[in-house]
Amino acid sequence: MASIRREVQIDARPETAWAALRDVGALHTRLVPGFVTDTRLEDGARVVTFGNGMVARELIVDVDDAARRVVWSVVGGRMTHHNASAQVFPNGATDCRFVWIADLLRNEVAPSIAAMMEQGIAVIKETLERTERNQMA
Repeated sequence: MASIRREVQIDARPETAWAALRDVGALHTRLVPGFVTDTRLEDGARVVTFGNGMVARELIVDVDDAARRVVWSVVGGRMTHHNASAQVFPNGATDCRFVWIADLLRNEVAPSIAAMMEQGIAVIKETLERTERNQMA
């Protein structure tokens, strides 16, 4: 099993980052615009269309407001197992740390998933920092 972890420091309040992350149906507008081009909610799941054309059905496992953590699992597709989480950790009053972890099987898909996560977390940082600046203006 491959386990991929990406982490980034974000110049945005934890509340700003959490509000975007917990809005599981608005990935394409609030968290990763361009990296994700559409998010459609279904009963207990979301269907995510990525900028590269890939489409994934993700079961929403948990949205934990106290821990500021969202957990999801991709079903179908190239992987035989996928479980991921993203979590916001306060780092003082005005910035935060964003951690994204994915555990998956077929190991051979790990490099492409890791590359997508790297691209995605860069967009998350850019988007949340822009949102924070706009809220402070």
